[in-house]
Amino acid sequence: MNLKQLEAFVKVAEGGSFSKAAKSLFLTQPTISAHISSLERELNVRLFVRNTKEVILSEQGKVLYEYARQMVELQNKITEIFSTETKKDVQCITIATSTIPAQYLLPDILAEFSSRYPKEQFRVMETDSAKVVEKVAGHIVDIGFTGTVLEKKYCKYIPFYKDDLVIIMPNNEKYQRIKEEETTIDWIANEAIIMREEGSGTRKEAEKQLRRAGIDVEKLNVVASIENSEAIKKSVKSGIGITMISRLAVQDVIESGQVLDFPLSSKDDGRDLNLVYNKNYQLSNSAERFIRVVKEMYNI
Repeated sequence: MNLKQLEAFVKVAEGGSFSKAAKSLFLTQPTISAHISSLERELNVRLFVRNTKEVILSEQGKVLYEYARQMVELQNKITEIFSTETKKDVQCITIATSTIPAQYLLPDILAEFSSRYPKEQFRVMETDSAKVVEKVAGHIVDIGFTGTVLEKKYCKYIPFYKDDLVIIMPNNEKYQRIKEEETTIDWIANEAIIMREEGSGTRKEAEKQLRRAGIDVEKLNVVASIENSEAIKKSVKSGIGITMISRLAVQDVIESGQVLDFPLSSKDDGRDLNLVYNKNYQLSNSAERFIRVVKEMYNI
């Protein structure tokens, strides 16, 4: 076992991809695969679980990651100590984010952060809220943005934006009548529903608000589960079904009249979008600056 193998392992764990790790380390993908295979043979364990979408840590891999990251960080710290003063305080910030913050809030945050600290670097990975929290809890990333709160040890949540979920539906005669006449959401029990994927913070919040309104979520006619917000919007416009979604994601098509909106809950004042980090680990100066920028932008 050597540091090169551990560094390759850490990069694959953080990026969820052998090809991304290879690009980051300026190595070939076969070299990365060879490093991981050597580690697995030497430790006699399987470090990653591979599927068609991503590469994720096995349970044994999670254990190794805790130690491997510390070793790689120690190596980087040694390098920093003997590097120039201007480089010593800059570290690449790793960020995991769920879809809504990634598409509609994070670009402005990154732009503001870069304008204040032009030498800072960051790496962003988009996934669902549940995986964001897992990556933060496992210290695979420095900072996460999520639309749901999961009870994970050492995770510190900072609510920074109040999001509003709405029902959107095709702009046709049927739904125009519903929008004008209905005062509750009982009518959706008879509709075709498009939902976000399992693990999505938007889906968890939508189901929570539906239950609060007395809707039996298990009996809904869910015709599709879709990860991408833009694909959901297009599916609603084409008449496949209706959906519950963040107003941030659909304000443009509501204002243009392409879809109609209906309040999901007249009583709920929205859900919190959260910045989350692992308080059990010391944040880098760069990560601390990033959090400070978010707090200042949203007056926290």
